[in-house]
Amino acid sequence: MKLQKYPEYRENLWLALEIGNSRLHWALFTGETLECVWDTDHLPESVIQQIAQCRTLDDLPTEVFPFSKHSERQQEIIAETSSCLPIFLASVVPKQTALWQKYPYIRVIALEQLPLMGMYPTLGIDRALALWGAGKTWGFPMLVIDAGTALTFTGADANQCLVGGAILPGIGLQFATLGQKTGQLPLMETRNFTSLPPRFALNTQEAIQSGVIYTLLAGIKDFIETWWNLFPEGKIAIKGGDRTLLINYLQAQFPKIAAHLIVEPNLIFWGIQEIVCG
Repeated sequence: MKLQKYPEYRENLWLALEIGNSRLHWALFTGETLECVWDTDHLPESVIQQIAQCRTLDDLPTEVFPFSKHSERQQEIIAETSSCLPIFLASVVPKQTALWQKYPYIRVIALEQLPLMGMYPTLGIDRALALWGAGKTWGFPMLVIDAGTALTFTGADANQCLVGGAILPGIGLQFATLGQKTGQLPLMETRNFTSLPPRFALNTQEAIQSGVIYTLLAGIKDFIETWWNLFPEGKIAIKGGDRTLLINYLQAQFPKIAAHLIVEPNLIFWGIQEIVCG
């Protein structure tokens, strides 16, 4: 299948939008140049309809472009904007995807547009784009760890062919599930855990932390070591909202592994950029 490219955007302004399970992740590009990134809440249909009437970045509602004070570069970009911006969309939330398809300048990115070989039909577009962006930036073989709502592993070999991966509940989801699905265990949030807990705890809260965190770290270590056994020269990149927390834990528990990880939150945007401008 011939891959669709968008050469008209190689020098013009455009937006990338990743719809995640809990947030919208935005990026503003000038051609191949990433200008800025930001996050917002999911938006209602009324705001999406409002966006279609905007003619400059300055016209965008604050729910979309939440910058009350613009940098010098943003002011230059705003001055250059004279028409509605195209939005290149990657989404794993079908209801939100349906809402955004009502925006007249939307371009929904599908798996078929990625040159990655060996993909299966239900592979998440977010996983595929992050892997493609990481591999094109740092080279293949590449394993991407996404520390988001779900913790995912997605790898491709030196021939840019999907090796496969794994999906499990992310650290926040594991804590939330214990708090919501049990009668007496407390609901806990990851932002309260800045350091590793004692391995063998003497209170309920630290016992939950120990069980979730050390088991999760052991699983991550196992996947990484297996990857390096398969591909000794393979690279590993990590993204996602909990990436900093997990990197800090890995640095404390397995510093040699942590030292080899590429930390890059914008992997999906690099993947979208490859599709739009590559």
